[in-house]
Amino acid sequence: MARCSICDKGRLAGHRISITRSNVSRRANRYWRPNVKKVRVTTNGNTETVKMCTACLRNMKTKSA
Repeated sequence: MARCSICDKGRLAGHRISITRSNVSRRANRYWRPNVKKVRVTTNGNTETVKMCTACLRNMKTKSA
Protein backbone atom coordinates (compact mmCIF):
# COMPACT_ATOMS: atom_id res chain seq x y z
CA MET A 1 0.00 0.00 0.00
CA ALA A 2 1.34 3.43 -0.93
CA ARG A 3 1.84 5.74 2.03
CA CYS A 4 3.51 9.15 2.24
CA SER A 5 6.56 9.05 4.48
CA ILE A 6 6.20 12.76 5.36
CA CYS A 7 2.54 13.23 6.29
CA ASP A 8 1.63 9.50 6.61
CA LYS A 9 -1.26 9.87 4.15
CA GLY A 10 -2.70 6.52 3.09
CA ARG A 11 -5.74 5.14 1.36
CA LEU A 12 -9.29 6.05 2.41
CA ALA A 13 -12.13 3.54 2.29
CA GLY A 14 -15.73 4.26 1.41
CA HIS A 15 -18.67 3.23 -0.74
CA ARG A 16 -19.38 3.67 -4.43
CA ILE A 17 -23.09 4.47 -4.60
CA SER A 18 -25.07 3.70 -7.73
CA ILE A 19 -26.97 6.71 -9.04
CA THR A 20 -29.39 4.81 -11.27
CA ARG A 21 -30.59 2.47 -8.51
CA SER A 22 -31.73 2.95 -4.94
CA ASN A 23 -29.00 4.29 -2.68
CA VAL A 24 -29.85 1.71 -0.04
CA SER A 25 -29.51 -1.40 -2.16
CA ARG A 26 -26.55 -0.65 -4.47
CA ARG A 27 -23.30 0.03 -2.66
CA ALA A 28 -19.85 -1.25 -3.52
CA ASN A 29 -16.63 -0.82 -1.59
CA ARG A 30 -13.94 1.39 -3.08
CA TYR A 31 -10.67 3.06 -2.08
CA TRP A 32 -9.26 6.53 -2.69
CA ARG A 33 -5.50 6.30 -3.05
CA PRO A 34 -3.03 9.18 -2.59
CA ASN A 35 -0.85 10.34 -5.47
CA VAL A 36 2.52 9.09 -4.19
CA LYS A 37 5.83 9.54 -6.05
CA LYS A 38 9.35 8.28 -5.39
CA VAL A 39 11.61 11.28 -4.69
CA ARG A 40 15.31 11.52 -3.87
CA VAL A 41 15.68 13.61 -0.72
CA THR A 42 18.75 14.96 1.07
CA THR A 43 18.64 14.73 4.87
CA ASN A 44 21.69 15.44 7.03
CA GLY A 45 23.99 15.12 4.01
CA ASN A 46 22.63 11.68 3.07
CA THR A 47 20.63 11.12 -0.10
CA GLU A 48 17.79 8.62 0.15
CA THR A 49 14.70 7.69 -1.86
CA VAL A 50 11.37 8.19 -0.10
CA LYS A 51 7.72 7.96 -1.12
CA MET A 52 6.11 11.39 -0.97
CA CYS A 53 2.60 12.55 -1.88
CA THR A 54 2.31 15.35 -4.39
CA ALA A 55 0.81 17.70 -1.78
CA CYS A 56 4.00 17.48 0.32
CA LEU A 57 6.11 17.70 -2.83
CA ARG A 58 4.27 20.84 -3.93
CA ASN A 59 4.69 22.45 -0.50
CA MET A 60 8.36 21.35 -0.47
CA LYS A 61 8.29 20.12 3.13
CA THR A 62 11.71 18.54 2.51
CA LYS A 63 14.69 19.48 0.42
CA SER A 64 14.95 17.39 -2.73
CA ALA A 65 18.31 16.13 -3.98
